[in-house]
Amino acid sequence: MDSKWTASIKLLIMKTKILSLFILVGLNGFAQKKMLTKTGRLTFEASVPAFEEIKAKNESVTCIMNPATGEIASLALIKSFRFKVALMEEHFNENYMESDSYPKATFKGKIDNFDLSKLTAIAKEYSIRGKMEIHGKIKDITITAKIKKSDNSIDIISDFFISTDDFGIEIPSVVSNKVSKKVAVKLDVSLR
Repeated sequence: MDSKWTASIKLLIMKTKILSLFILVGLNGFAQKKMLTKTGRLTFEASVPAFEEIKAKNESVTCIMNPATGEIASLALIKSFRFKVALMEEHFNENYMESDSYPKATFKGKIDNFDLSKLTAIAKEYSIRGKMEIHGKIKDITITAKIKKSDNSIDIISDFFISTDDFGIEIPSVVSNKVSKKVAVKLDVSLR
Protein backbone atom coordinates (compact mmCIF):
# COMPACT_ATOMS: atom_id res chain seq x y z
CA MET A 1 0.00 0.00 0.00
CA ASP A 2 2.88 2.37 0.79
CA SER A 3 4.41 1.95 -2.66
CA LYS A 4 1.05 2.66 -4.39
CA TRP A 5 0.63 5.79 -2.25
CA THR A 6 4.17 6.95 -3.07
CA ALA A 7 3.63 6.25 -6.80
CA SER A 8 0.37 8.24 -6.73
CA ILE A 9 2.07 11.19 -5.06
CA LYS A 10 4.95 11.08 -7.55
CA LEU A 11 2.48 10.94 -10.45
CA LEU A 12 0.53 13.88 -9.01
CA ILE A 13 3.75 15.91 -8.57
CA MET A 14 4.80 15.12 -12.14
CA LYS A 15 1.38 16.13 -13.51
CA THR A 16 1.54 19.37 -11.50
CA LYS A 17 4.99 20.17 -12.89
CA ILE A 18 3.87 19.49 -16.47
CA LEU A 19 0.73 21.58 -16.01
CA SER A 20 2.80 24.41 -14.49
CA LEU A 21 5.18 24.27 -17.44
CA PHE A 22 2.28 24.51 -19.92
CA ILE A 23 0.81 27.45 -18.00
CA LEU A 24 4.16 29.28 -17.94
CA VAL A 25 4.76 28.70 -21.65
CA GLY A 26 1.19 29.80 -22.42
CA LEU A 27 1.45 32.94 -20.31
CA ASN A 28 4.81 33.82 -21.83
CA GLY A 29 3.36 33.46 -25.33
CA PHE A 30 0.31 35.50 -24.34
CA ALA A 31 2.42 38.25 -22.79
CA GLN A 32 4.43 38.60 -26.00
CA LYS A 33 1.37 38.54 -28.21
CA LYS A 34 0.64 42.26 -28.11
CA MET A 35 2.83 45.35 -27.88
CA LEU A 36 1.39 48.74 -27.05
CA THR A 37 1.81 52.34 -26.05
CA LYS A 38 -0.49 54.94 -24.57
CA THR A 39 1.96 57.77 -25.23
CA GLY A 40 2.14 57.78 -29.02
CA ARG A 41 2.48 61.14 -30.76
CA LEU A 42 0.23 62.31 -33.56
CA THR A 43 0.61 65.74 -35.12
CA PHE A 44 -1.22 67.37 -37.96
CA GLU A 45 -0.81 70.56 -39.92
CA ALA A 46 -3.39 72.22 -42.16
CA SER A 47 -1.53 75.49 -42.64
CA VAL A 48 -1.64 77.61 -45.77
CA PRO A 49 1.37 79.81 -46.65
CA ALA A 50 1.09 83.48 -45.56
CA PHE A 51 -1.57 82.69 -42.95
CA GLU A 52 -1.51 81.67 -39.29
CA GLU A 53 -0.08 78.22 -38.55
CA ILE A 54 -2.73 75.55 -38.02
CA LYS A 55 -0.90 72.78 -36.24
CA ALA A 56 -1.71 70.52 -33.29
CA LYS A 57 -0.15 67.68 -31.33
CA ASN A 58 -1.63 64.77 -29.39
CA GLU A 59 0.84 62.93 -27.13
CA SER A 60 -1.57 60.40 -25.66
CA VAL A 61 -2.33 58.20 -28.66
CA THR A 62 -2.94 54.55 -27.89
CA CYS A 63 -1.48 52.08 -30.37
CA ILE A 64 -1.45 48.29 -30.13
CA MET A 65 0.20 45.74 -32.40
CA ASN A 66 0.32 41.98 -32.67
CA PRO A 67 3.94 41.35 -33.74
CA ALA A 68 3.13 37.80 -34.82
CA THR A 69 0.61 38.95 -37.44
CA GLY A 70 1.44 42.61 -38.11
CA GLU A 71 -2.09 43.66 -37.13
CA ILE A 72 -2.15 47.18 -35.73
CA ALA A 73 -4.75 49.53 -34.27
CA SER A 74 -4.65 53.02 -32.83
CA LEU A 75 -6.95 55.47 -31.10
CA ALA A 76 -6.61 59.23 -30.64
CA LEU A 77 -9.04 61.28 -28.58
CA ILE A 78 -9.88 64.43 -30.52
CA LYS A 79 -9.96 66.66 -27.44
CA SER A 80 -6.35 65.64 -26.66
CA PHE A 81 -4.98 67.67 -29.58
CA ARG A 82 -3.18 70.78 -28.34
CA PHE A 83 -2.71 73.97 -30.34
CA LYS A 84 -0.51 76.99 -29.61
CA VAL A 85 -3.62 79.19 -29.60
CA ALA A 86 -6.44 78.18 -27.23
CA LEU A 87 -9.14 79.75 -29.41
CA MET A 88 -7.97 77.66 -32.38
CA GLU A 89 -8.29 74.53 -30.22
CA GLU A 90 -11.83 75.55 -29.25
CA HIS A 91 -12.84 76.11 -32.90
CA PHE A 92 -11.22 72.80 -33.90
CA ASN A 93 -13.27 70.86 -31.32
CA GLU A 94 -16.57 72.71 -31.70
CA ASN A 95 -16.79 73.77 -35.34
CA TYR A 96 -14.64 71.39 -37.36
CA MET A 97 -14.30 68.06 -35.56
CA GLU A 98 -17.50 68.28 -33.48
CA SER A 99 -15.63 66.30 -30.84
CA ASP A 100 -18.61 65.96 -28.50
CA SER A 101 -20.35 63.94 -31.23
CA TYR A 102 -17.20 62.34 -32.68
CA PRO A 103 -14.79 62.02 -29.73
CA LYS A 104 -12.14 59.80 -31.31
CA ALA A 105 -10.21 58.92 -34.43
CA THR A 106 -9.32 55.27 -34.97
CA PHE A 107 -7.28 53.13 -37.32
CA LYS A 108 -7.33 49.36 -37.66
CA GLY A 109 -5.20 47.54 -40.20
CA LYS A 110 -2.22 45.39 -40.98
CA ILE A 111 1.45 45.95 -41.83
CA ASP A 112 2.15 44.28 -45.19
CA ASN A 113 4.82 41.54 -45.12
CA PHE A 114 5.67 42.22 -41.49
CA ASP A 115 8.21 39.83 -39.95
CA LEU A 116 9.41 40.66 -36.45
CA SER A 117 12.52 38.52 -36.85
CA LYS A 118 13.71 40.72 -39.74
CA LEU A 119 13.49 44.03 -37.86
CA THR A 120 16.79 45.74 -37.09
CA ALA A 121 17.95 49.05 -35.63
CA ILE A 122 17.89 50.44 -39.18
CA ALA A 123 14.38 51.50 -40.16
CA LYS A 124 12.80 49.80 -43.16
CA GLU A 125 9.76 51.00 -45.09
CA TYR A 126 6.51 49.07 -44.85
CA SER A 127 3.01 49.65 -46.21
CA ILE A 128 0.20 49.68 -43.68
CA ARG A 129 -3.31 49.12 -45.00
CA GLY A 130 -6.51 49.51 -43.08
CA LYS A 131 -9.57 51.53 -42.19
CA MET A 132 -9.40 54.97 -40.64
CA GLU A 133 -12.42 56.49 -38.91
CA ILE A 134 -12.57 60.22 -38.31
CA HIS A 135 -15.62 62.42 -37.77
CA GLY A 136 -17.92 59.40 -38.11
CA LYS A 137 -16.64 58.51 -41.60
CA ILE A 138 -14.63 55.38 -42.43
CA LYS A 139 -12.13 55.27 -45.28
CA ASP A 140 -9.71 52.62 -46.55
CA ILE A 141 -6.19 54.02 -46.50
CA THR A 142 -2.66 52.84 -47.22
CA ILE A 143 0.27 54.63 -45.65
CA THR A 144 4.02 54.10 -45.70
CA ALA A 145 5.83 53.79 -42.38
CA LYS A 146 9.42 53.42 -41.26
CA ILE A 147 9.68 50.63 -38.71
CA LYS A 148 12.68 49.57 -36.63
CA LYS A 149 13.56 47.64 -33.51
CA SER A 150 15.30 49.47 -30.66
CA ASP A 151 16.04 47.93 -27.27
CA ASN A 152 12.72 46.44 -26.11
CA SER A 153 10.49 48.37 -28.48
CA ILE A 154 9.27 48.61 -32.03
CA ASP A 155 9.34 52.17 -33.34
CA ILE A 156 6.96 53.28 -36.09
CA ILE A 157 7.11 56.66 -37.82
CA SER A 158 4.81 57.64 -40.65
CA ASP A 159 4.13 60.85 -42.56
CA PHE A 160 0.99 60.89 -44.68
CA PHE A 161 -1.85 63.11 -45.86
CA ILE A 162 -5.59 62.96 -45.34
CA SER A 163 -8.30 65.03 -46.98
CA THR A 164 -10.92 66.82 -44.91
CA ASP A 165 -13.45 66.06 -47.67
CA ASP A 166 -12.92 62.30 -47.24
CA PHE A 167 -14.11 62.54 -43.64
CA GLY A 168 -16.90 65.08 -44.02
CA ILE A 169 -15.02 67.83 -42.17
CA GLU A 170 -16.45 71.11 -43.40
CA ILE A 171 -14.30 74.20 -43.63
CA PRO A 172 -16.44 77.36 -43.59
CA SER A 173 -16.08 79.52 -46.70
CA VAL A 174 -15.00 82.48 -44.52
CA VAL A 175 -11.70 80.69 -43.70
CA SER A 176 -11.43 78.30 -46.65
CA ASN A 177 -8.40 80.13 -48.06
CA LYS A 178 -6.63 79.96 -44.64
CA VAL A 179 -7.10 76.23 -43.92
CA SER A 180 -5.76 73.46 -46.15
CA LYS A 181 -8.10 70.59 -47.01
CA LYS A 182 -5.00 68.45 -47.50
CA VAL A 183 -3.81 67.77 -43.94
CA ALA A 184 -0.24 66.59 -43.25
CA VAL A 185 -0.19 63.97 -40.49
CA LYS A 186 2.74 62.48 -38.59
CA LEU A 187 2.52 59.40 -36.38
CA ASP A 188 5.37 58.47 -34.02
CA VAL A 189 4.93 55.50 -31.67
CA SER A 190 7.22 53.28 -29.65
CA LEU A 191 5.51 49.97 -28.84
CA ARG A 192 6.63 47.87 -25.90
